[in-house]
Amino acid sequence: MAQFFQIHPENPQIRLVRRTVEILLEGGVVVYPTDSSYALGCQIGEKSAMERIRRIRRLDDKHNFTLVCRDLSEITTYAKIDNQAFRLLKSLTPGPYTFIHEATKQVPRRLLHPKRKAIGIRVPEHAICHALLTELNQPILSTTLIMPDDDQPLTDPYDMREQLDKHVDLIIDGGFCGLEPTTVVDMTADPPALVRRGKGDAILFEDD
Repeated sequence: MAQFFQIHPENPQIRLVRRTVEILLEGGVVVYPTDSSYALGCQIGEKSAMERIRRIRRLDDKHNFTLVCRDLSEITTYAKIDNQAFRLLKSLTPGPYTFIHEATKQVPRRLLHPKRKAIGIRVPEHAICHALLTELNQPILSTTLIMPDDDQPLTDPYDMREQLDKHVDLIIDGGFCGLEPTTVVDMTADPPALVRRGKGDAILFEDD
């Protein structure tokens, strides 16, 4: 049975944040809110937790997971970013964007795109995310909480509890955080290419 925490979306209770981080460090899978929708997350190095997430969503081995990071400094540990890309990311983070970059050697090979050795990274603008990432002191390996055969993320934590109670270790109720996914930008392309329109403003990446 999953634990169920009600965490304030603007002033997260530190006791619950610390317990959530303990669950992640113990190899757990958690449901948590972001600035675009709810997500499934686990610690980067936990292969078994990642496989549990794959089973929940019925994902194949080509699915691109995202590293949810605390800030730009943490991003540069896991993604190769030149000066131009850094300036762009600085202007758009934190926010509802996912950027695809060439990965550094700090990223486990099993997380990479099988052909391009790329990884998705993002910095959400959400108090619960920020508190978790600050306490954890490393990114959370994540994917949007969309159940198989659904085309939109789950939004009600009580629905999540009903469907996922036996499959995850913790569900965080952080209130409604939206249905729209992140805007995805491929930074390995020249110029950067819009992959998916989402909550983040895509005008910078749209063709004239």
